[in-house]
Amino acid sequence: MAQATGIRPGWRRRGPLWREGLDGWLFIMPWFLGFLIFTAGPMLGSALISFMNWEILTPPRWVGVANFRQMATDSLFWLALYNTAYYTLLGVPLYLVAALLMALLLNLPLRGIPVYRTLFFLPSLTPAVANALLWVWIFSPDFGLANHFLRSVGLPPQKWLFDVNLAKPSLILMGLWGIGSQMVIFLAGLQGIPQALYEAASIDGANSWRRFWSITLPMLSPTIFFNLVIGIIGSFQVFTTAYIATQGGPQNATLFYVLYLWRNGFDYFKMGYASALAWVLLVIVLLLTLFQFRLARRLVYYEVEETA
Repeated sequence: MAQATGIRPGWRRRGPLWREGLDGWLFIMPWFLGFLIFTAGPMLGSALISFMNWEILTPPRWVGVANFRQMATDSLFWLALYNTAYYTLLGVPLYLVAALLMALLLNLPLRGIPVYRTLFFLPSLTPAVANALLWVWIFSPDFGLANHFLRSVGLPPQKWLFDVNLAKPSLILMGLWGIGSQMVIFLAGLQGIPQALYEAASIDGANSWRRFWSITLPMLSPTIFFNLVIGIIGSFQVFTTAYIATQGGPQNATLFYVLYLWRNGFDYFKMGYASALAWVLLVIVLLLTLFQFRLARRLVYYEVEETA
């Protein structure tokens, strides 16, 4: 019958699988089209623009790698890179330690602990603009809460965001307001550690510090690694707080990389140079992430169940 109709016997067996594959493509098509139009397309476009001199109002002109060569002699580029590295090296470890300590406290079996977890997590839900405006008021040299506290303990007031030496540390302190998301991830990791390990260690005479160092940290290392990678990526993209609070001042002390990129694109209309800066940032973040994954092979412990 199959030969009479000209249909091969294997076609019917492949038919349901082919229809399932077609259904799968139809289901992911909205996301796939959105990815092509709003992510992959703009990325390819910016890669092409990075080799051009384009000031939006004038026709684009091909300049090759001139935009990338310009960075070598651009003092503001190196300053923005230094400011961002400073923010990353000081801010990311501080946020990790603070979020871990907060998670350890909120993991204690105390009465009403869900309420405290909610209260400590809520600040991270504050919109970035509102958060920046709030801290601008707190760090106000004239009537801010920070200087009011310093005066109350007999210390001299500070200029905070208006001081070249204190501007970047002030922005780092502002970032502590948003560690709630890292805290929740740490808390989930802590609750995933088997209690039998702590009980066995207690029986062997291990004190609290020894249990933390030998059980909590190794078992929590995948979570620490995840928060570290995400934290470094986010620190290289810091923009809103500096844009709202300081506009890159004073004296470019808070001119972070993405803020400098934004200025070139939308203040100076140097879209070609801004696109080149964006791709350099992508390469920097990619290299740092690959370096962290290389270190993770030796520093991160993953529990693997043995199979017979």
